[in-house]
Amino acid sequence: MDFGLAFSYVFQDEEWVKKIVITAIISIIPIIGQIALLGWSLEIARRVIRGDATPLPDWSDFGGLLTLGLKAFVISFVFALPIVFLSIPSAFIDSANSDAASAVLTFLIFCISCFALLYGIALAFFLPAAYGELAATDNLGASFNIVKIFGHIRAAPSAYLLTFLGIIAAGFLASLGIILCFVGVIFTAAYSYAVQGHLFGQAYREATSGEAAA
Repeated sequence: MDFGLAFSYVFQDEEWVKKIVITAIISIIPIIGQIALLGWSLEIARRVIRGDATPLPDWSDFGGLLTLGLKAFVISFVFALPIVFLSIPSAFIDSANSDAASAVLTFLIFCISCFALLYGIALAFFLPAAYGELAATDNLGASFNIVKIFGHIRAAPSAYLLTFLGIIAAGFLASLGIILCFVGVIFTAAYSYAVQGHLFGQAYREATSGEAAA
């Protein structure tokens, strides 16, 4: 897995400035822009998986990218549901005014926080694997196949660890846009999604190669 390539390939594209600018503009569209941006990132992953010489896509197929982004959003939403459901009981206990309720609430919040931390770490590996599966197959059902997704992670744990670290690094780079105020943020955020997409694709290729070898 070429970790550095995920951060440098963007600048190898002759039209990278135009593509990043358009991506940045689309990203500021409420809701739709963020979903389309996620689809654009997975299109990058798809091109990396297929070995496309030009992994950075344009926006000529906006509808296709939006559809892909919607599928990815469904995946992230469903995987996040356990945390949502577990947070509901604390809302009811919080409305009760008693010492016993406060003690129960404190303990419950502690348990939920511990679970959320562990589950969040698991998601940091599962979501990239699920996104890679979606990018490769365009099959939403296959992206929810826990056994298959876990198989990808088990086949290439180091690749998904690097993906996790790369996402953190890309997020840090995106935050640097604050220095340039809002305008800088949208450009660095677009670049961050480009990095993430490349990492998703590389990790999936590593995983499937490992599974084939096994």
